[in-house]
Amino acid sequence: MPPTKICGARPLNDLSVNGAQMATMSELDIRYILQPYTNARSLESTGPLIIERGEGIYVYDDAGRQYIEGMAGLWNAALGFSEERLVNAATAQLQRLPTYHNFAQKTHSPIILLAQRLSQISPPGLERVFFANSGSEATDTAIKLIWYFNNALGRRQKKKIISRNRAYHGTTIASASLTGLPGNHQDFDLPLACILHTLCPHHYRFALDGETEEEFSDRAAAELEALIVREKPETIAAFIGEPVMGAGGVIIPPRTYWEKIQKVCRKYDVLIIADEVVTGFGRTGKMFGAETFGIEPDMMILSKQLTSGYQPLSAVLFTDGIYQAIADNSNLLGSFGHGFTTGGHPVAAAVALEGMTIFDERRIVDDVAAIAPLFAEEISRFADHPLVGHVRSIGLLGAVELVADKASKSPFAAPGRTGAFLAGRCLANGVVLRALGDTIAFSPPLIIDPQQVMQIFSRFSRSLNETFEWSRNQ
Repeated sequence: MPPTKICGARPLNDLSVNGAQMATMSELDIRYILQPYTNARSLESTGPLIIERGEGIYVYDDAGRQYIEGMAGLWNAALGFSEERLVNAATAQLQRLPTYHNFAQKTHSPIILLAQRLSQISPPGLERVFFANSGSEATDTAIKLIWYFNNALGRRQKKKIISRNRAYHGTTIASASLTGLPGNHQDFDLPLACILHTLCPHHYRFALDGETEEEFSDRAAAELEALIVREKPETIAAFIGEPVMGAGGVIIPPRTYWEKIQKVCRKYDVLIIADEVVTGFGRTGKMFGAETFGIEPDMMILSKQLTSGYQPLSAVLFTDGIYQAIADNSNLLGSFGHGFTTGGHPVAAAVALEGMTIFDERRIVDDVAAIAPLFAEEISRFADHPLVGHVRSIGLLGAVELVADKASKSPFAAPGRTGAFLAGRCLANGVVLRALGDTIAFSPPLIIDPQQVMQIFSRFSRSLNETFEWSRNQ
């Protein structure tokens, strides 16, 4: 097979870092990459969009074209793509201690300071921290901690974890099992048998005729309770949920949902895990989604905006009660046999600490709360568009759900095709958004200003109208 030539690609000897040539190949060749969430055959024929640099909320491809990054990368670049203080923090730490681990009673000061900082700003009771590299690793860690905890208490049957349809919790074997999206299970032999799923809290899509949000929440809680009773409470260890579902379609829970779900969990001694990988660090207008929705978690999973995506890092926060049982068991067994070589890396920790300082100094979360009404007003303008069934937003997180027929909420005959076309038109018009099936997600960097918000929705409006004209000819 000959090298795949990328339209607009240039010789790699034009690409350099600090004057050093990156490679000697004559041109970019994608044959060696299996990309995530990509049709591999399609990639072979069309090639990827190659992003070369970033500035503020903008990124630039290898031909110099500018795009508003309306997804903050993958929900993570809270401080944009050119925050020098984060780069400087990483550089300084690389010069001081470029790498070290946290195994066998050894550690380093950046991760100690970060654990202290996280315990101070997290919801009450989350005093202990374990570090990993990604949200998926952190989710796997949460499962293992819960199993280890219950074994330490002699509750060896209490191992099942309940997630929700359309949830997204990662792509490792265990975290992908918690994920409630078919594409993460098909031909991966997932989910694991110990993972269960319950109703997705999407009122627009799954409410019964005439069912209010509160009534829908009652039904969701009743279905969760029925599942726990059917499986037997002594086998159910935890319930995991994103405060706002991200990759499942930016699904904002209906009124009273979390209050009623928590009540069921407490009734049957089921731990509550808040997956804040997307919602953590200001995305919903408060520091954590748990604050926005009144969630009182026993565990919380963080990643993405923890470092604004500048370094890989994730964390699991949990209560002292869970820690004490784990600590006792590690003493009995001689060790806590879990960890990652680069989990809690000193460079990543230094970047996270500097990012949190920036959040405080610039009052980033307050800025999100202040600009959220404009964001909500602009996205709501699309509710009457003939292709749009539902719009929703909270903080700087939003979605436009496309339908074939507004009155019946009917989906398209070819699911995902219209959403993909619209995302493509957005790209052509200079804004990066993400198609989640036939739902278009918005999650811009938190440093966005009002004029840039208007710019995103202006480009989206043009793209949506182009998609409507295309759809009429299908």
